[in-house]
Amino acid sequence: MKPASVLALASLLAVSCQSKKVQETHQQHPNVLFIAIDDLKPMLGCYGDSLIQTPNIDRLAQTGVVFTNAHCQQAVCGPSRASLLMGMRPDFSKIYDLKTFIRDKNPDITTLPQHFKNNGYSTAAVGKVFDVRSVDQHHDSLSWSEPYELLEGSNPIGEGWIYSKKRISTEAPDVADSITVDGKILMRGNELMQQLSRQSKPFFLAVGFHKPHLPFVAPKKYWDLYDRNDFKVHPFQEKPENAPGFAYQPGWEIRSLYEDVPKKGKIADGKQVELIHGYHACVSFIDQQVGLLLKQLDDLGLRENTIVVLWGDHGWHLGDHDMWCKHTNYEQSTRSPLIISYGSKFKGSNASPTEFVDIFPSLCDLSGVNTPAKLDGTSLLPIMSGEKEKVKDVAVSQFHRNGNLMGYAFRNERYRYVVWFKSKFKQEEIGPFGEDMIVAKELYDYKKDPLETRNLIDDSAYTSARKEMEQLSKDYFQKSVKLVQN
Repeated sequence: MKPASVLALASLLAVSCQSKKVQETHQQHPNVLFIAIDDLKPMLGCYGDSLIQTPNIDRLAQTGVVFTNAHCQQAVCGPSRASLLMGMRPDFSKIYDLKTFIRDKNPDITTLPQHFKNNGYSTAAVGKVFDVRSVDQHHDSLSWSEPYELLEGSNPIGEGWIYSKKRISTEAPDVADSITVDGKILMRGNELMQQLSRQSKPFFLAVGFHKPHLPFVAPKKYWDLYDRNDFKVHPFQEKPENAPGFAYQPGWEIRSLYEDVPKKGKIADGKQVELIHGYHACVSFIDQQVGLLLKQLDDLGLRENTIVVLWGDHGWHLGDHDMWCKHTNYEQSTRSPLIISYGSKFKGSNASPTEFVDIFPSLCDLSGVNTPAKLDGTSLLPIMSGEKEKVKDVAVSQFHRNGNLMGYAFRNERYRYVVWFKSKFKQEEIGPFGEDMIVAKELYDYKKDPLETRNLIDDSAYTSARKEMEQLSKDYFQKSVKLVQN
């Protein structure tokens, strides 16, 4: 055999061995594609919405497990993402606002992507994964093995307008997806996926999309998917009967930032319908970007050995209770989409209470990476495998008011119980949780009153349900105090 032929054969064998090594490495530990979507409520076809057009996310749901009763830990971007990515509840992470850096309060914390990096993964991110107001200029540099890029045009509250020079709440420009920031995030995400797929290590790739965050700006073709006449204002636009006034919020975000929305008073029905239309358009726009991201995964032959996690960082009020945006302990604010797909291994849906702090230990279990000892969540793998119907009795969310009130919401399969504590609220402390500090309670029945029209806490017909939920809350607080003491 000629020397050139020998060299060629040796080269071919070397490439074959390297390919086999990469394949074996990826078989040992699956990749993770971590898709974060800003302000996405579970208004998706796979969650039972018949009007929204989300074919790509719906197809993903058909290959995985849809958690239909999943809740964030605090319904605002920074604290929700910090809690999820640290695996810690806000009372332990001490991240309650949009200005506190996670490592100022938790200098020794190991984040979810950092933990995977420490366990042999290449980790990379593009778009909004952490909230930029919670981390350093490199999007928490310790979390990533590939340098994080803040794409031009990105900003802390989501990308704005294509043409408008005014601060308006909606825009429908006739442009290509590729000129939008989310279009650029998609393209960069696909580039990173290609790059990471060529490495010998498994990868953890986080892709964070900005929409449907306000302003509702999406290319015109996504607005054209819908007939505005099909949209109606929310049927219940009152405060819940007997609910404490401070539990409500008047839509600070939308009223203060956008000049085409009144600062006070009722938003006209026509404007409400326009906003609802805009939200739908933005969700369909992001659905298309998700579809292209998943197509890249398929084209690279990686789907079967990749865990795909898709989540929205919290819910969103679209006019219910005359509320817009998030920042509450109500259902439309805390309930969030969560879909986990791992090749063809798990399928179905589950309505038991689950939480975003459960994602960290779940990914560890699914990938074969050791689970850190101090995490506040519970792995969802027993649900996904069919071993258990549920792994916890309640999902817990919290939101504060006026600097001296903290409300905790406890959601099981049927009820939401909210207890409000009065204290000199400080980030350095947890609690107190004493009965003498309680200033208000709320109870809602989603079987008989899914729109939360009435606080049932004093209704004698719900005495048993109230006692059950109160006991679950007491168990939670007792466990929290013990964790702090230890």
